[in-house]
Amino acid sequence: MLALSGMRTRWITFVGSFVALALGAGLIAATGLALAATFDAPERGPERFAAAPVVVRAADHLRVDTPSGTRTKPLDHPGPVGPRTADRLAALGRTVADRTFPADVTAARTGADAGEPRSDAKEPRTGADARKSRPGQDAEARVGHPWQVAAAAPYRLTSGRAPAAPDEVVVTTRPGGAPLRTGDRVLVRTPAGNAPRTVVGTVAGRGFEDAVFFADDEAARISPDIDALVVHADATAVRRALGPDSGMDVLTGHDRRRADPDPDRDARALVSVNALLGTAAGITLFVSAAVVASTFSFAVAQRRREFGLLRTPGQIRRTVCAEAVLVGVLASAAGVWLGAGGAPLLVGRMTEAGLAPPWFALGDASWPLHTAFWTGVFVATAGALVSCHRAGRTAPTEALREAAVDSRVMPASRRAAAALVLLAGLGLPALALAVDPGDLLGRKSYITRPMLLVVGFALLAPVLVRPVGRLLTWLPARLPGATGVLVRENTAAGVRRTAAVAAPVLITVALAATLTGTVATLEEARATEARTGTTADFVVTSGQEGRPPAPAFVERARAVEGAVVSVSRSTAVTVLEEDTALVTSEARAVDDPARLAAVSELPVTAGRLSDLDDGAIVVNEEWLTTRVGDRVTVWLGDGRKASLRIAAVLATGTGDNGVYVTRRNAGGADVDRIDVKVAEGADRRAVAAALRSAGAATGTRVTTRAEWLAANGPGTNDPTRTGLRMILGIALLCTATALANTLVMATSDRVRDLAVLRLAGATAPQVLRLVAAEAVVAVGVGAVLGGLVAAVNLLVVWGALVLLGVVSAVVVPWGTLGLVVAAAALLAAVSAVLPASLALRTRPVELAGARE
Repeated sequence: MLALSGMRTRWITFVGSFVALALGAGLIAATGLALAATFDAPERGPERFAAAPVVVRAADHLRVDTPSGTRTKPLDHPGPVGPRTADRLAALGRTVADRTFPADVTAARTGADAGEPRSDAKEPRTGADARKSRPGQDAEARVGHPWQVAAAAPYRLTSGRAPAAPDEVVVTTRPGGAPLRTGDRVLVRTPAGNAPRTVVGTVAGRGFEDAVFFADDEAARISPDIDALVVHADATAVRRALGPDSGMDVLTGHDRRRADPDPDRDARALVSVNALLGTAAGITLFVSAAVVASTFSFAVAQRRREFGLLRTPGQIRRTVCAEAVLVGVLASAAGVWLGAGGAPLLVGRMTEAGLAPPWFALGDASWPLHTAFWTGVFVATAGALVSCHRAGRTAPTEALREAAVDSRVMPASRRAAAALVLLAGLGLPALALAVDPGDLLGRKSYITRPMLLVVGFALLAPVLVRPVGRLLTWLPARLPGATGVLVRENTAAGVRRTAAVAAPVLITVALAATLTGTVATLEEARATEARTGTTADFVVTSGQEGRPPAPAFVERARAVEGAVVSVSRSTAVTVLEEDTALVTSEARAVDDPARLAAVSELPVTAGRLSDLDDGAIVVNEEWLTTRVGDRVTVWLGDGRKASLRIAAVLATGTGDNGVYVTRRNAGGADVDRIDVKVAEGADRRAVAAALRSAGAATGTRVTTRAEWLAANGPGTNDPTRTGLRMILGIALLCTATALANTLVMATSDRVRDLAVLRLAGATAPQVLRLVAAEAVVAVGVGAVLGGLVAAVNLLVVWGALVLLGVVSAVVVPWGTLGLVVAAAALLAAVSAVLPASLALRTRPVELAGARE
């Protein structure tokens, strides 16, 4: 009865708590349902070889026997199917060889531009340039295959016929793609060069690739290696013919998906979605718990006189807990209903933003709804228990004589808890700086690390409110008029009220500054590494969809007088660490180590780059073996085992300082980067003109060093930033609810104070300005404390970068912080002024005589 009576008389307090808790439970339910969908996502079947009975391809995983069992790792460049293997399998039944290679298509021009496609077609343009381009000028990235393998998908002709001559092709069609039709003349760029060809047929696209099919002999000429072999025979017979040590995989059933283009893309997408939703759910729980605890703490502090009149501390605790459970059950039920309705909207928004794959959809799991409900009830009950503990120790006489000025707002137990949390929040990063600085740059670290400091500062808020508030009101208090003085004194007197308003702002500012600031700082550090590590004047990298530069361009670039050309390839090397774990490192294979040294300034800490040769390797400081001259056993990108000598060691940096080997150890990788430096005394303009001419003739885009750095600098629309914006949006939503709730509660409880000001001669506008100023100062206190938390975390990131050998500036997201603080201040002012203006409609004498 006491609980129901209290809720009826203080309905404003409980409405605010209800909304805050329902919102938190709803967000947890929505993110939980989407998270559950990542666990129950259906396995998608094979695509490229869905109609093939048996597919044989080179093993795509490295397998190494260790004392603790067999360890596996994906290979970066699986090898081809050898001719002898193909001949042996041909004796078992009909075989079809698949060859996959880039085949970029420039569609035929129309109108005045009609005619033979030009051989100097350039890279496709984007943005405004693309919109201005004429039809048929831009190349569309596609993949080439022999026509015979089209039946393995299966592809079926929708118009025309199969290709028979070398200059004939069949293309897939799709909505939004180039409007290619049978009879069109197109320019097709392949590794064998550019050539005009005739579209003699079309097939409907199947969604996983845009293909160009050639006559079988022409495909074999363009790409001699067999990437996969379709065998129309019994799988057991195929395995028996190959033998156990053939290095080939025999794929049937669902395993045929491993032969699809990028077969792990779905798994990677689900891992990314899982990490994002898990982080969002964790931060939602953290913010909701902190907000609800702060709200209940302030609500209990407001009722300390009421509680002092009850008989026993047990009565107080039972009353508060009963209220909390009742609110928690109702709010959690409402939140579960909101979350169930909001989850489809969340998933839809994630797919639109590219955070989740287009096929991602909700499942039928119900456990997230139960989890959200009981989490809400637990958070409400726990917040009330913590808050009512102190109220239960308040004696009746003490409550009756307690003044409006908050006193003894920080018990010893809370001080001890704050000290322990802050010690952990500062000690753990300090330990990581000493032991493993690189661990501090991981996403899990910089997302979870601020939470300890946020909790520590929130626990200390009652102690910090007065000094920070006096600092913020120092200048206003010295201005003419009494408003500044009253704001300063009211802020210092109402410590609990100010701390309750500051807490959600503290959380949001700390998270916003830490998350966005850390991401921006790491991006700036990577950009700094790129600027200092590359001294080339021109850089050519893989074009659209990872297309390698044309081989003809490499030959022309090397022939340019006055150009120092360094050609390299992306690959990987794998090492067995401590006989237990296979660790794969990104690597770059260079054609000429001497030219590499001419176009780069890598952070060498030991050895010399010029000592790199076919029997050597350059490693970084993350490797277990880093002594120059020692030999390491590695597996190359194609699975070959090699023993290489350490020629040099690089600083770890942000993780982009990988491994360097020579072309012989590239594991079959294609050229994907060309660095060109103008030799001393050479004509820069002449070199640039020759490179651009070679690029135009081969469809290769040549960029200057500045253009390349700008294109590879800090991004603004990548999935990481989009995900962070979603997380911060959740935190802002919780903050807005908490701010509005707390200030409505606080202002409604101060009607007598406002009436006294009116009776003392203050006008209604003056009182409203005072209330708004106090709310804004409380927001400022939270912003300052949140800024301190963010400053500590950003300094930790900067220290880790310095220890890893990267000297880069700390990027403070002033724009984001300004928006967050401004929005919080505006909301706080409105939430304080509205109830105050309603209260001021009553005559001051009546308000002053009202009982609390």
